[in-house]
Amino acid sequence: MSERNTVLRSLHDVGLAAWFGGSLMGAVGLNGAAKGHSDSWRDNARIASAGWAKWTPVSAVAIGAHLVGGSGLLAANASRVATQQGVAASTVAKTVLTGVALAATAYARMLGKKIELASSQDPQDAEEAAAAFDINKAERQLSYAQWLVPAVTGGLLVLNALHGEQQRPDQQAQGMWQRACSLSPHLPSGAHWHHLRD
Repeated sequence: MSERNTVLRSLHDVGLAAWFGGSLMGAVGLNGAAKGHSDSWRDNARIASAGWAKWTPVSAVAIGAHLVGGSGLLAANASRVATQQGVAASTVAKTVLTGVALAATAYARMLGKKIELASSQDPQDAEEAAAAFDINKAERQLSYAQWLVPAVTGGLLVLNALHGEQQRPDQQAQGMWQRACSLSPHLPSGAHWHHLRD
């Protein structure tokens, strides 16, 4: 219970913070600033695309760090996941949300590449984009996808806070007792936990 996993926790937390913060800043700051830059849709889209292209490698490193740290923490806390009531459920929820965040990030980037192609200064690229997909539809979809990433990663931050609370010694002991009670009905229920602890 007292084992330290500082490196793994740092990778997990810093990676998630950059993933959430970068996506939120991009949606609010970068896209907002680019949209008001010019009367030309292509100029505005080109600026936003250039900014996202610069951020993409940093985002990839952040996501990778988060996944490495999360996988390591899951392995290090496997016994708690199996024996502490509530930890398995929050772990499943985090895993599902992480998958949604990855899918949303990949989808937003795919749409961003379409807008980048459509706003290219190369006429051939613009013609290729116009023939390949509906530019207005892609832009509408991107306007929703760009908010999904910070919303879902924000949810991961909340679950991360819950996991931190579940690691408090009294929460671990209570959760393990409740888990034991659920497996052995003859033991006193969780309602008697505080009485037994005192």
